[in-house]
Amino acid sequence: MRITKRTNIAVRLLMYCAAHQDRLVTKAEIADVCNISENHLAQVINQLSQLNYLSTQRGRNGGMSLARPADEIRVGSVFRHVEGALPIAECFADADNTCPLTDACRLRVALSDAAEVFYASLDEITLDALVCDNEQLLQILQPVACVR
Repeated sequence: MRITKRTNIAVRLLMYCAAHQDRLVTKAEIADVCNISENHLAQVINQLSQLNYLSTQRGRNGGMSLARPADEIRVGSVFRHVEGALPIAECFADADNTCPLTDACRLRVALSDAAEVFYASLDEITLDALVCDNEQLLQILQPVACVR
């Protein structure tokens, strides 16, 4: 199974916020440290704030932070919300399905079951578990110092 770029960005963004829970973080610093386009990042920030994963604050001293504790954010839930009803294969798409085997295909059921197992395994993982005591990750997620 392959996750979308949007989900990848969402998880990196949430991990960055979890690593810096003591302050508001900015879109620019996340884009820089996590190697993400600010345009893509802005779209994901908007979605995650609407889903109540992020709290945002506008203005000169603005930024964002987690909307709830990292130990209450389940990775499986994030994946489900961000991925949405994205079809695994063509036969899962109601509108664009041209597969003549759909009505009799057992692979469709197997893929559906596999996706549920995939999400269920991610439900066991919290955002806190990804970040807490992960010194190597915390080093990577340090903002780059600005040289003046």
